[in-house]
Amino acid sequence: MSTITLSKSDAAGVKTDVVVFGVVKLGGGVALPAGTESLNAAYDGRLVEVLSGLGATGKAGEVTKVPLPGRSATLIAVGLGPAPDGALKTEDLRVAAGVGVRAAKTAQSVAFALPTPDADCVRAVAEGALIGRYSFNAYKSEASSDAPGNLTVLTELARNKDAKAALERAQVVADAVHQVRDWVNTPPSDLHPAEFAVHTQKLAREYGVKVEVLDEKALAKGGYGGILGVGQGSTNPPRLIRLSYTPKKPVTHLAFVGKGITFDSGGLSLKTASGMISMKADMAGAAAVVGATIAIARLGLPVQITTYAAMAENMPSGSAARPSDVLTMYGGKTVEVLNTDAEGRLVLGDALVRASEDRPDLIVDVATLTGACVVALGTKVAGAFANTDTARERVVDAAIAAGEAMWPLPIPSEMLDKLRSNSKVADLANITGEAWGGALAAAAFLADFVAEGIDWVHLDVAGPAFNDGGPSGYTHTGGTGYSVRTLVELAAAAS
Repeated sequence: MSTITLSKSDAAGVKTDVVVFGVVKLGGGVALPAGTESLNAAYDGRLVEVLSGLGATGKAGEVTKVPLPGRSATLIAVGLGPAPDGALKTEDLRVAAGVGVRAAKTAQSVAFALPTPDADCVRAVAEGALIGRYSFNAYKSEASSDAPGNLTVLTELARNKDAKAALERAQVVADAVHQVRDWVNTPPSDLHPAEFAVHTQKLAREYGVKVEVLDEKALAKGGYGGILGVGQGSTNPPRLIRLSYTPKKPVTHLAFVGKGITFDSGGLSLKTASGMISMKADMAGAAAVVGATIAIARLGLPVQITTYAAMAENMPSGSAARPSDVLTMYGGKTVEVLNTDAEGRLVLGDALVRASEDRPDLIVDVATLTGACVVALGTKVAGAFANTDTARERVVDAAIAAGEAMWPLPIPSEMLDKLRSNSKVADLANITGEAWGGALAAAAFLADFVAEGIDWVHLDVAGPAFNDGGPSGYTHTGGTGYSVRTLVELAAAAS
């Protein structure tokens, strides 16, 4: 990880290889926000004219590079987009910092002269800078070393207590996002359920979080038929990981549940060849809830967290679950498996029943659950489902504050009826048998495994958890670490 500090140094005089600053789109031209006065003075008040002459428009994410007169440093102007009300959103700053740090990839040190009127803006700039400098080189024969190592946020709040706390939170959250991205990007041959459990145990013990791992024998003894059924076709047996963080006098109890399919072939309901390529990312939900739990513990937030990561590898073999097999889930409910590629809801069903037994105030599950949600919302927006409007609004508000795109979706009551009627031999089927509303049906299935009286929110992150395209903002190709920031914000908002 890069180191990051706060400094009151002048933007034109700070010792660094690169200074990243913002330009705002204003009418047909650009304007300089606060904090860039010394840079403008270095150009004798003509910096806007110089940038405009190079084609700068202020469009969000646009990069324009110019030298710093009299210095060997480079200036990188990043478009912030329009600010019609005179104020920039924290996400604008987070994205700008990410764009800037990626544009400065050959530099060893980068300073950020972006607007920081308050501690939230300081955190946004720091998060964007840290998360944006991520790289995954573990499997390259010649690892790149061009990511900047020393990052500095230039701000008048450098000695402010709240700003210092904001910087610490940004560092902890960025560490968690990087860890989640590493897990998601690791080839599935090197990260089976057992290996993921070992990684989790090591990390949890390092930060004082209690951890329990149920192996295949313990799962069988406990009656976790969903997790076992999904994993029975693989030579790599499943696991259920339970993390517990209990601070003194917690203000509330949150439970996180994550889908952890370390590779999803679809089972006997086999995916297409192209459909399997990114399926190492089908454990992104489990990675995110583990990463967020560790971050919350590191920050010492006064919120009790109980986390379940339901891990399995969904493979076709002579021992794999067959369409029309019936599984007895944890808690006794029976499910007829009509499509083995609708497996995430099966492992989550077990984990949701177990999480309900802890009687938390709120359960949030995170899962790369359905392609249908990607069809509905695209690749950058998660779907938010819930059993109460209040619970859903609470999580969506946290996502907005964290800068992660999320949209509320309904759970029509008829979806559960369709799941029940689609099986003639079990309590319910794992699919409705209809082509439409797949994300809604999956959410209805999960809702049936949450105990009455417990608020629950389901996040379908199939789109934003993995980026198949090129980098943008602070997001790189591959695992994104999506939902870590939302879950940490949810805990912070409750404290």
